[in-house]
Amino acid sequence: MLKFGLCVGLVLSLGSAEPAQAQTITKLVQGSAFKGVHGIKFAPSGELYAGSVVGQTLYGVNVDTGAIRVIEKPPEGMADDMAFGPGGQVVWTSISASLVRSRIGNGPVTVLAKDMPGANSIAFSRDGKRLFLGQVFQGDGVWELDPKGIKPPRAITGPVGGFNSFAPGPDGMLYGPLWFKNQVVKINPDTGAVTVVADGFKTPAAAKFNSRNVLYVIATESGELFAVDIKTGSKTKVAQLSSSLDNIAVSRDDRVFVSNMADNGIQEVNVKTGALRQVVPGGGLAIPADIAVTSKDGHDTLYVADVFAYRSVDGTTGKVTDIARAHGPTHLDYPTGVSVSGNSVYLSGVATGTVQVFDQTTGKSTALMGDFKVPADAIMMPGGSLMVAEIGSGNLVQVRGDVRTVLRSGLKGPAGLAMAADGSILVAEIDAGRVTRVDPATGASTTLAEGLNRPKAIAVTTTGQVLVLEVGARRIIEIDPKTGTRKQVIDNLPVGFETQPGLTGAGIAVGETGVIYLASDVENSIYRIVR
Repeated sequence: MLKFGLCVGLVLSLGSAEPAQAQTITKLVQGSAFKGVHGIKFAPSGELYAGSVVGQTLYGVNVDTGAIRVIEKPPEGMADDMAFGPGGQVVWTSISASLVRSRIGNGPVTVLAKDMPGANSIAFSRDGKRLFLGQVFQGDGVWELDPKGIKPPRAITGPVGGFNSFAPGPDGMLYGPLWFKNQVVKINPDTGAVTVVADGFKTPAAAKFNSRNVLYVIATESGELFAVDIKTGSKTKVAQLSSSLDNIAVSRDDRVFVSNMADNGIQEVNVKTGALRQVVPGGGLAIPADIAVTSKDGHDTLYVADVFAYRSVDGTTGKVTDIARAHGPTHLDYPTGVSVSGNSVYLSGVATGTVQVFDQTTGKSTALMGDFKVPADAIMMPGGSLMVAEIGSGNLVQVRGDVRTVLRSGLKGPAGLAMAADGSILVAEIDAGRVTRVDPATGASTTLAEGLNRPKAIAVTTTGQVLVLEVGARRIIEIDPKTGTRKQVIDNLPVGFETQPGLTGAGIAVGETGVIYLASDVENSIYRIVR
């Protein structure tokens, strides 16, 4: 590992800030209730439960009014799928924690099973006596769990190809999709035998029965809802929705509802006509973790790393346009960081360890680089070097073609990058509470500002001033890189969602005319700030 000495430079210690400047702040894109919505299932009471992994929250939804309440708060509320058993028991999968959690009535939350990588889909048998689990992504198997959590999990079968959200059939078999094989199968929970029921789906994500044992299946890539005859395997398209579908829930009176992770909302599908009713609107964005801006003739266009989508936003009207969606026709790796250079947009993903490049004009993906250690941000330098901030290693990595070099090591939570007016690299170190300036030629560094409260994002104005978003202090400050003077731009901002540090987070960008844009990780909204 390369090591660099720390050069003596300008240091700004955080003291009392100058008063905030007068400004006009407007909400450019409205917020939303969820932070990515995944599993949905009806409780015996008729309330629809909805889970969020990133938001680590389990919600209750009134499907007639759209009213939402929080059932379990972070972190215990993390839910990818849920199931209801006898005696008021509800269980849910916390996939990122490799856990299955349980609660009976108003009792405490307990851990039903642990060390289950990819704990994703879950369902009780129709008589409520048996509980089954499917692993997807981090694992690939099907298990039987003890509903009381006393007996160890029993392996049924695997690997099978990603047995996603499933349901018990009238014959006692488990019917569900194989995410990676584009099939719907039935699995014998006693023998582990796997039988293909239907195939030809474009990434099937969930399968649920109605009261007449019609099996409804969603295909997340194509955005289609199908009805499948489990006896013949024939499938009929019921409705066309958007891609990035996640799950299905069927009510006791056979109403069908679907969740969409990119739209961040829930819809009801009329299975007779295919008509859609928005139950919970998404607000336009899913989880805007970072933003970048381009300016032309005084007009700004924002690019949003929206975790489950990559989108653009008109800087004047707030119109949101999809460019790519997770698990859609164009491959997209859960973007959490974004920057623009020339005609290219660089999306980094902390969950996937990738940096993906899109053509700004065509909207097509042109490159995908992997094996980074939790890359929070990436920027292209004028000389053709891509600089990647790795939170996982604390390194600033220089990429030239296939060659990767550690330019600067020992950084503490490098969360945001920007290029200063003098060509140096500015690094927002969220864990160290400082902004560090790195020489792109030598890797030598100086401290521009320290004593900051969790600096997450950084941007540079056309006049060379440095804007820093302190999520811990919920404010934006401006630093003069020549004198070190600092003034507060605005405070009391809706930022600081910390249940999954590094995965979500707020972002800032500044246009050529000086307009500042803020992505709120609390509201899932975007603000426009004019000074």
